[in-house]
Amino acid sequence: MGLLAVAGKELALAETIGFIGLGIMGKPMARNLAKAGYSLVLHNRSREAVDELLAEIPGSRAASSPAEVGSLADTIITMVPDSPDVREVAFGSNGLIESVSSKSLVIDMSTIATSTALDVHDAVTAKGGAFLDAPVSGGDKGAIAGTLSIMVGGSDKAFKQALPVFEAMGKTIVHVGGPGSGQTVKSCNQIAVAVNIAGLSEALVFGAKAGVDPAKVLEVLGGGLASSRVLETRGPGMIKDEFVPGFRVDLHRKDLNIILSTAREQGSPLPVTAIVSQLMDAVSVAGNGDLDHSALMTAIEALAQITVKQ
Repeated sequence: MGLLAVAGKELALAETIGFIGLGIMGKPMARNLAKAGYSLVLHNRSREAVDELLAEIPGSRAASSPAEVGSLADTIITMVPDSPDVREVAFGSNGLIESVSSKSLVIDMSTIATSTALDVHDAVTAKGGAFLDAPVSGGDKGAIAGTLSIMVGGSDKAFKQALPVFEAMGKTIVHVGGPGSGQTVKSCNQIAVAVNIAGLSEALVFGAKAGVDPAKVLEVLGGGLASSRVLETRGPGMIKDEFVPGFRVDLHRKDLNIILSTAREQGSPLPVTAIVSQLMDAVSVAGNGDLDHSALMTAIEALAQITVKQ
């Protein structure tokens, strides 16, 4: 097998990666893998996204099922919305586990319950394969730019094997511990992001109610201790009432429900997260669950009887 120089690295020509789940995050992640020189086998619940990438990426192939993906690629990435989706991909009819072998490296990059990650880990390793839970942070912009933060749980050996793959999609790549720990750290991330959005929402609504220009509020907060990635990436859209989804309310709401359930089981009180989860619920019930998670501000606006956008 020949070698291809890509961004100062050498990759085996036509090294194949199977990619399952081509949504807001998965599609640009798959594109970045192709840019890095990997050959792709693609599967998605709806065929439209597969056809789009087949037209863009020479040499890419479609698979009719997760099992077929596993039969055509030794390294398989799954990037789907929720725990039931991961279970369906892994254990459903023509599921991935059917074709897993001792050569397989399965990397789930979804955000799911730790218990689900451990169940898939056990099934993969029982067949001699390796499994990593590697959820990401950075939203659609990070996925497009290839600058995702990737938190990885699993064995050292599997992490080292997967590192070149991760480097094609992310910038901050950390092996955080054993199986399941990637999902635990992602939960920590989702807590911090949700609470940050809520705090920024309250600040903007408070300032607007007092008659201060929201753009000026953002400018000042961005230059001091209150600055954050949430403020930088979501603030400009929030003050324009623009909530094009990078990460949808309903997905973050799902994550918070998983977190709160796990927290109850392990005895970790999360009082602030619980309140923010209720605000996410309110946004979803109002029919805005498909908006970006920064639309949490609309719940604060409703309570204050004001709209931040001037």
